[in-house]
Amino acid sequence: MKIRRCAVLYLESREQLSIDWRTVLSGGSALAATSHWVALAPHLDQELPIDAAELAALGDISHTVWRERSTAEQAFGEVCIAQLLERGLLIGDTPQYAAQRARDDTLRDTYWRPLSALAHTFGRWRGVTEETGMEAPSFESLLERYGEPPPPTLDINPEQALKLPGAAAGRMDEQLLQRYTGRNYDSKASVPLDVAARLLQRTFGAQEVRQVGPHANVLKKTSPSGGGLHPVEAFVLAQRVDGVAPGLYHYHPIRHELRPLQTMDHEAAAKLARYMLADQHWLSEAPLQVVLVARLDRIFWKYRNHQKAFRAIALDAGHLSQTFYLLATEAGLPAFITAAINDADIEQTLGLDHLRHAVVAMCGCGPAADGPAATLELRYGETGAA
Repeated sequence: MKIRRCAVLYLESREQLSIDWRTVLSGGSALAATSHWVALAPHLDQELPIDAAELAALGDISHTVWRERSTAEQAFGEVCIAQLLERGLLIGDTPQYAAQRARDDTLRDTYWRPLSALAHTFGRWRGVTEETGMEAPSFESLLERYGEPPPPTLDINPEQALKLPGAAAGRMDEQLLQRYTGRNYDSKASVPLDVAARLLQRTFGAQEVRQVGPHANVLKKTSPSGGGLHPVEAFVLAQRVDGVAPGLYHYHPIRHELRPLQTMDHEAAAKLARYMLADQHWLSEAPLQVVLVARLDRIFWKYRNHQKAFRAIALDAGHLSQTFYLLATEAGLPAFITAAINDADIEQTLGLDHLRHAVVAMCGCGPAADGPAATLELRYGETGAA
């Protein structure tokens, strides 16, 4: 049997602090520290404590070149190698370890940059609710807790400043200056089907399909995309869209269709929205919501093991959300975008593999609870949110 290390592995030293009362009473330092190692492997999607012997073995065994299991056992012991194989940190070439190898092969075949795979895998949320800390503190409480924030802007070379002419009026002004983030949606109101259709088509739909090879097409959309690949897909959670049954749908950007994944009643859709949004009740009642999901195999097809590929995905989602905001504003609706979501749970709901797909954010829109005036102060009030 041959073995090798998993493709991507990060070994982190952690320590636990405690008070050593015996040392304190004898006049020594109050704090005592104990250290241990933790293995972070994206294909396993979990943290695993390891001991010194396992650390030495993982540091010695190649992630590329296969070697005989017996030689590794001679160097590090049968028990050590067996435990690492069972946990999936070492990969075996026999059917017994086929499941671990399949996950590792998925990571390798998707052309992940190792640090991006780590950041993506271990930055996802599961089961975050108000009880576990999602409720956002007010700006006033943050001031009390942390003091004054850094200034809102840099002030570089003011003595050499060039005064610019005032901004001329333009056709985009109405949408740009009316755009605001809604946090108080009318739980009874709905979005008309024609409004939802325009929002989806002009934000996520293909305005043109261009053939670039015998069996290869690229899409032209209203927002830019890294490499022109447009890897971000739109999964729609419809709560109250006229003519659309509540539930989850995939929006097909070429056919301009909503394809049902799971239909449900209004109560179930509301419960799912709130859970997906990590208990952000101030957003969850928006009648139309969209989950932005990046197809990693599409962007990594071009940008293989690339330092900037994962960052480009975040940029794509930002471009799409701003287009969505402006179209919602055109329709007289406040909108939102948030990355504070239970992305690992959303993957499970949609049947996605986190090594092949990245749930990036959720956006949504709908009528405000008491009309636009109820949340108008947010337009220029909250930095980064409005």
